[in-house]
Amino acid sequence: MSLSEIPKRRKKRNWAPYILIMPALLYLALFFAWPMARGLVLAVWDDEALLSIHAEAQRDSAVVGHIPQNAHLDILDQQGNFVPEEELNLENMLTETWFRVKGEDAEGNTIEGWAPDSRIRVREEAEDGTPLAGTVRTKLGTKADPLTSVYAEPNKHSQVVGKLEARTRVEIVDVALLEVWYRVRGENEKGEPVEGWAQSRYIQVFGDESRGRVDRGNTGQLTTKFIDKMIHDRFFLPALRNTLLLMVIIIPTQFVLAIIMALVIQARLKGNTIFLYIFAIPLGVSDLAVGILWFSVFTQNGLLNSILQYLGLISHPSPYLTAETRHWIIIAIWLAEVWRATSIVMVIVVSGLQAISDEVLEAAELFGANLWQRIRHVILPLLKPSLQVALILRTILALQVFAVVIALSGGDVVTVLANETFRQYSDFRNPNVAAAYAGFILLLSMISAIIYLRTIRTQEELAA
Repeated sequence: MSLSEIPKRRKKRNWAPYILIMPALLYLALFFAWPMARGLVLAVWDDEALLSIHAEAQRDSAVVGHIPQNAHLDILDQQGNFVPEEELNLENMLTETWFRVKGEDAEGNTIEGWAPDSRIRVREEAEDGTPLAGTVRTKLGTKADPLTSVYAEPNKHSQVVGKLEARTRVEIVDVALLEVWYRVRGENEKGEPVEGWAQSRYIQVFGDESRGRVDRGNTGQLTTKFIDKMIHDRFFLPALRNTLLLMVIIIPTQFVLAIIMALVIQARLKGNTIFLYIFAIPLGVSDLAVGILWFSVFTQNGLLNSILQYLGLISHPSPYLTAETRHWIIIAIWLAEVWRATSIVMVIVVSGLQAISDEVLEAAELFGANLWQRIRHVILPLLKPSLQVALILRTILALQVFAVVIALSGGDVVTVLANETFRQYSDFRNPNVAAAYAGFILLLSMISAIIYLRTIRTQEELAA
């Protein structure tokens, strides 16, 4: 049998790597990709931008146009329409009650149909409050029709089935709670006239009841207004400036200290394990606790003033964390963040140092390289992968600094981007602008990560 006649065995696919990576992919999709996408959508999508105008006072009727939010309207007419029970308590909804009544007209004919509650006075009720009987109200005014019209449907535009005299006793057969719909006239985004029906829940009616405005829409559209609000927010530039300033003064300091701490541990001095424990203490302290701790240092009756008074350097305590001493707040935040997060960078640098072969360092020392030369020409180039990770992580954390700023300044004297994100969401109840701030922080993080990956590259990356 020739080789060509030997049947080839089909290679069996190895599904194990795909099965192992599936939980990680699900985790990223559920807890990273989906929330991030939702946040970005919030920043550029307005759910209440436009109000749909219907041809008739019914949800399933044709939409004849859209009127933008806050646009002014002419109120031409109104009528009620049935509303699902679960929507009865929605905000700003205007409702009216109709009774299905049964009574006799002036000629003794039995009339059964619908009348608004404004025309029926309830006289009898069941134990649960359900109206059972009533009388027709008297109309005021000499020009008013003394008779009350009864309609085939709970709608003044439906057929009139009869009329009842004032004070006529009627049986209340049924009750209908209706949402008011307004017939309105306004202009769309292009300035073109639009006329039709809209639900009262979306419209604010002015005092004369002939004019109103679109309080909120029910149709969304892409928009940049939330980004514009963020950019023109009076706190945006101070928050951006302070965030970038903190990045500039925190990150270099942390890296210098982290490398020194890592070299001390790597030197395997006697008792270096104690140094590791001491350096790692801040890792177990929360951001807010660190802020409170350093607040106790810089407050007027805090540790710093006590030491300076004890040494005779000052005669009375000085207030550091005030609007007049804003620079001291920056210094306090800088010291707190350096103390809190330098250990994170140190751990990454230590792991990178442990990957460097002792033979390489011994060879450099053998060729006469002093400590600074070994650090500059041997250690730092070999630490580039670890430095990339540390820089990206620390920059992201610097952009997200929040609790320390709140503890030391209250978020008013000195503010940062993360604080403004929280302020927009919590204080101003504006999640869209908060999402714009969060998206801006994400953009800065991505730009800084790309810069680090492009500027701090290993020899293999440069060769590729």
